[in-house]
Amino acid sequence: MKYAVIDRGDSLSKQLSQRFIELAGTKGLQHDQQEPDIVLSIGGDGTLLQAYHHYIDQIDSLSFVGVHTGHLGFYADWKPNELELLVDKMSTIEPTIVRYPLAHIELVTKSGTYNYFALNEFTLKGVDNTMVAQVNINGEQFEMFRGDGIVISTPTGSTAYNKSLGGSIVHPTIESLQITEIASINNIVYRTLGSSVLLPKHHYCDIICMKQQRIQIHVDHIGKMFDDVVSITCKVASKKVSFARYRPFPFWNRVRNAFIGVDSLK
Repeated sequence: MKYAVIDRGDSLSKQLSQRFIELAGTKGLQHDQQEPDIVLSIGGDGTLLQAYHHYIDQIDSLSFVGVHTGHLGFYADWKPNELELLVDKMSTIEPTIVRYPLAHIELVTKSGTYNYFALNEFTLKGVDNTMVAQVNINGEQFEMFRGDGIVISTPTGSTAYNKSLGGSIVHPTIESLQITEIASINNIVYRTLGSSVLLPKHHYCDIICMKQQRIQIHVDHIGKMFDDVVSITCKVASKKVSFARYRPFPFWNRVRNAFIGVDSLK
């Protein structure tokens, strides 16, 4: 089995990365940064997002494993003091592979069309003033939006920016996208639903810019600026991202540990 390691770059993550490589070598695991079967992320959720985008062209043939060096993340199953146990399991057992939905974003501009695949979320915001856009669902106008911006989140991304905006947490086995407003303005001209909307896999939404405006977009942690956006189509991607589970860690346990805490239940 071939593996690659991506770390956050701080001293602890670098030490753990080197330690993992040493331990893996004693178990016959092959270090291959180019064409791995497993990608080990050492850091936090942000590090795993970086690893995902680094290997995005290979996600059909590899899986991810996370080691967290800070607070417990949604993508990281392992603690720094469990490296030996992780290496032992990777060298002796076949993992359970879980696959999570991605968001497919098609961005149409006057200068060209771009396609992105977000693991957590796709965010667009007005730069100089409020953003004005028509939101269509399945080809029909749903609302006319004016406000700071819009977040399109995957189920795994529903616990991130989406949650802070009042969106719902969605289990990652539910193939869907969630549309959540950022500071919408509601008056007699612009009227929005005022709550997040969950779209199933076979639905899609179009966000159509209604004026010339500079828009900042983020695909997970990657940001770009555009001043010629025509429309954006968002749907559940046909491809998924895979995670290798070497022990159970249910999604709702992750949610509880991250936002409620085990101690509060005693």
